[in-house]
Amino acid sequence: MSLFVASRAALRAAAPVQRTQARRYATGPETKSGNSTLLYVLGAAGLAGAGSYYFLGTPAAKKAETKVKETAAAVIPSGPAKKALTGGDQGFVSLELKEVEDVNHNTKRFRFALPEADMVSGLEVASAILTKAVPAGAEKPVVRPYTPISDEDDRGHMDLLVKKYPNGPMSTHLHDMKPGDKLDVKGPLPKYPWSANKHSHIALVAGGTGITPMYQLCRAIFNNPDDKTKVTLVVGNVTEEDILLKEELAKLENTYPQRFRAFYVLDNPPPSWQGGKGFVTKELLKTVLPEPKEENIKVFVCGPPGMMNAVSGNKKSPREQGELVGILKELGYTADQVYKF
Repeated sequence: MSLFVASRAALRAAAPVQRTQARRYATGPETKSGNSTLLYVLGAAGLAGAGSYYFLGTPAAKKAETKVKETAAAVIPSGPAKKALTGGDQGFVSLELKEVEDVNHNTKRFRFALPEADMVSGLEVASAILTKAVPAGAEKPVVRPYTPISDEDDRGHMDLLVKKYPNGPMSTHLHDMKPGDKLDVKGPLPKYPWSANKHSHIALVAGGTGITPMYQLCRAIFNNPDDKTKVTLVVGNVTEEDILLKEELAKLENTYPQRFRAFYVLDNPPPSWQGGKGFVTKELLKTVLPEPKEENIKVFVCGPPGMMNAVSGNKKSPREQGELVGILKELGYTADQVYKF
């Protein structure tokens, strides 16, 4: 089993069931998550193999412990890491697809190898990449932005989560790729520069794959023990199967109950669904988001055009936010309080 699939399997086993829509911030102490990537790798690759001998202090246990330490060293090399993507005048970099995982009926997770095994992607929070390809039958290259879902400190690889859209040239091209194929990428594309405690409370309103830049922000906040920002997440999808990164979000929700809460809304919920039903509405956002009169808050929005129009209005261009309209303006938020990915 590959490290990519093993880490996902370990996460699925560790993540508790999602809480319902009525959940509020907990009042009990938080637990520290530590280095989750290393934890899952060691759990899958080291501790399971050692078994009870590891805990009994036998020669076999010592050998297993040595193996665990060697695995950790291999996973997290020491010393500063070179950046694969440096921006500026750097052109497109060709990355080889190493692994593909089916997430649901129309979404796949792609792992691309960086040019060198000890490199990091070079992305900062929040930023994205440009992908470029010439799909079959196309006369010109297609260029599309994506926000990677792998950690910025991960070495040797970068992961993309891509939903296939009808008549979507880049998403179709990616879904047709096989391990060994290559994709041209460029970046980072700076979005919203984040620093610890930049805002006291942020709200993330996402639809579909618009969850990816929101998850990037969440990782930065909860991976930093000095960052005490509160986070409220609202995610709209068509069906329960369409909820992306729900295991990763469930882990955050249960690890940081005082500072993170998530609300899910489905257009077509199953009979047993206890979350929100229909679309992301004014009533829901008024109930769960920090009020516009609160100091030092920020609302981030990312999703399909229809949702963006309803909630905040779409961006005018990649570099221009455009006018704030829709639900957030009606609720009293100002343009300075809202950022559109």
